[in-house]
Amino acid sequence: MNLSTLILAALGVGIVFGAVLNGAFPTAVEPVNFYVLAPVGEAFLRLIQFVVVPIVFSSMILGLTRIQNAAQVGRYAVKLIFSYVLTSAIAVGLGMLLALALQPGAGIAGFTITDASQQTQSQSLIAWLVSLIPVNPLEALSSGNLLQTIVSAALIGVGIQLVGAKAASFVAFIESCYAIFEKILGLILYTAPVGVFALISAVIATEGLAIIVRLFAYVFGLVLSSLLMIALYAFILYVLKAKPIHYFRSLFPALSLAFGTASSNAALPVALQNVQEAYGLPEAIASFAIPLGTALKRDGSAVLQGFNALFIAQVYQVPLTPALVLAIALSSLLVSFSTPGVPGSGIITMTTVLSAAGLPLEGVAIVAGVDRLVDGFKTVLNVVGNTTNAIILSRWEPDTVDATNVQTAATE
Repeated sequence: MNLSTLILAALGVGIVFGAVLNGAFPTAVEPVNFYVLAPVGEAFLRLIQFVVVPIVFSSMILGLTRIQNAAQVGRYAVKLIFSYVLTSAIAVGLGMLLALALQPGAGIAGFTITDASQQTQSQSLIAWLVSLIPVNPLEALSSGNLLQTIVSAALIGVGIQLVGAKAASFVAFIESCYAIFEKILGLILYTAPVGVFALISAVIATEGLAIIVRLFAYVFGLVLSSLLMIALYAFILYVLKAKPIHYFRSLFPALSLAFGTASSNAALPVALQNVQEAYGLPEAIASFAIPLGTALKRDGSAVLQGFNALFIAQVYQVPLTPALVLAIALSSLLVSFSTPGVPGSGIITMTTVLSAAGLPLEGVAIVAGVDRLVDGFKTVLNVVGNTTNAIILSRWEPDTVDATNVQTAATE
C-alpha cells in the first residue's frame, strides 16, 4: 500500500481502537493514553514540526529567486491577499448561514449569561501587523514563528535579487538545505501511519463517540460547512479547467495527513511536495504561495468562528441584531488570518470573536470537547483553500508561469 492508503487505514483502525478502549476498557483509557498514545502522537508532530520551518524558509527564498523582480513579488502578494480575503469571507458567510439554517444551539437548555463572564484583551489589528516584522531572523527561525519566518525569507529573497551573482554561494547553500530537509521529510513520513493512529485513538478514547450524539447538530453543521466549501473550491478548479479530480488525487497524501494530525503546519511540507511533483504547479508559484497560505489562509477557522459564535448566541438565547451579526462576521474574518496552524487553535482564538461580539466566553467550554473530533475536516479545508488559491494565482499569472517553465526547461 502507498503512504496515503496506509494513513487512511491507520485513521480507521485508530477510530475503532479508540472507541473500543473507551467503551469496553474505560479504566485503561488514562494509562494507555498517558504512556503510549499521547507520547507517540506528540513525538510524530514534533518530527513534522522539525522540518516545517527549514522547508518554508528555504522554499520561500528559492521561490523568490526564481521570480523576475521585486515588483513581481509584490504583485503575487497583492493578488493572493485579495483572493484570500474574498474566499475567506465566503467561508465565514457559509458557516454563519448554516448556523442560522440548522439552529444547532436551539435545543440546548440550561445556560444563562452571568455577570462574571470573563473578558479577554485581544491583540489589535495594528499590533498584529507590526508583530509580523521580525526583530531578528534567527529568532524567528528558532521560535518557529511561521509568519515572521516568511517575512524574513521574503526580505532575504529580495536582497538576493538586488545583489545578483554575489549571492550565488548563499543560494547554493539554501538549495542544499532544502534538499536535505526534503529527504528528512521523506523518512519522517514513514512514521505517519503510526503517528496518525496514536493521535486519532487518543481523541476517541478520551472523548468518546457519545459526545457527538449530544452535539450532533453542531458537529453535522461544521462538517457540512467544510464539505460545502471544499465543493466550492472543486467547482472553482473546474471553471479554471484545473482538473479537480487530478488535483484531489495528487493532494490525497497531504489531505490524509491534514485530517489525521489536524495541523496545517504539519501538512505543509507534504502539500508543497504534492502540489509540485504530483499536480504540476510551477515551482515559482508553489514555493511562494503555499508557505504564505499556510501562515495566513485558514478557511476552516473562518467557517468555525462564524458558526461557533452564532451557535453560542443560540445556546444563551442572545437576540441576533444586525450589529451583532456584523461584529461576528468581521471579527471571524480577521481572526481566521491569525489562527495558528496547530490542533485546537480555533477554540483558543474563538475567545477573541466572542469578546468582539459581546458573547459569553463560557460558551467555549460547551464545544471544547467535541472540537478535536471535527478539527480534521477544518484542516483539510485549510489545505484545500491554500493550494487552490495558489492554483488561482497560477491562472492569474499565465505569462509568468509560462516564462518560468521555459526557463526551468532550458536550465535542465
